[in-house]
Amino acid sequence: MMSSKFAKDEAAWNTGGHADFYSYYEKQSGGALARQRFLTIQSTLLRALGTAGRPLDVADIGCGAGTQARLWADKGHRVRGADINEALIGLARRRAEQSGLAIDFSVASATALPWEDGSVDLCIAPELLEHVADWSACLAEMVRVLRPGGALFVSTSNRLCPRQEEFTLPLYSWYPAVLKHRFEHLARTTRPDLAGYATYPAVNWFTYYGLRRHLARLGVRSMDRFDMMDLAQHGRLAGAAIRLLRRVPPLRFLGHVVTPYTVVLGVKAA
Repeated sequence: MMSSKFAKDEAAWNTGGHADFYSYYEKQSGGALARQRFLTIQSTLLRALGTAGRPLDVADIGCGAGTQARLWADKGHRVRGADINEALIGLARRRAEQSGLAIDFSVASATALPWEDGSVDLCIAPELLEHVADWSACLAEMVRVLRPGGALFVSTSNRLCPRQEEFTLPLYSWYPAVLKHRFEHLARTTRPDLAGYATYPAVNWFTYYGLRRHLARLGVRSMDRFDMMDLAQHGRLAGAAIRLLRRVPPLRFLGHVVTPYTVVLGVKAA
């Protein structure tokens, strides 16, 4: 079944965006740094899930210009993408066509995905959840479209770490809620430069522990960035440090404090 919210909410979406945001994203999404970052996510997920070698149904949620979607399609996976920004979806379609890749891109809200229940093996949503006011509906939609045993990957803001890239303000993650709300309002009205001209600036700040609890209620078992690390790619000392961090909860907590983004890999109950 497709989400009933898809048709109901469609007319209310703001699918536009600031011209400066589009220009920035058009350039940034085509660069080597973006490509390398998405390749790293891809290799990490395939290794962590043990799915290398078989084609997957992959959904890139908040796909933007489609850089990540193209990398998965280029590896033979069946890919679909969704983003609220109509101009970026147009750019994603043009780039996919130029690359000779068949990817189904949709203008859609992450809270009302246009796909059937249990139709996806892997949902990928980097740097999205912080921008969706109804973030719990976004997670519920990802779980809805996942097959039993399917996985979702989320990277988002980290309330524990003072470093962040959402607002051009120092230590913003630690600001009290009332002050955050003030700057969110300014970013949406008279000071769009505070949040990089995003139509939907970051409004949510998470911890791994809070997201793990929430996903558990949806029948999803979670891993964090430290669980996903490949010890074979680290030296003996670094590997020992990672093993210790995994075993000692206070050290793991400190690890989250010093990393700017929250990362979660969740697997839906079979």
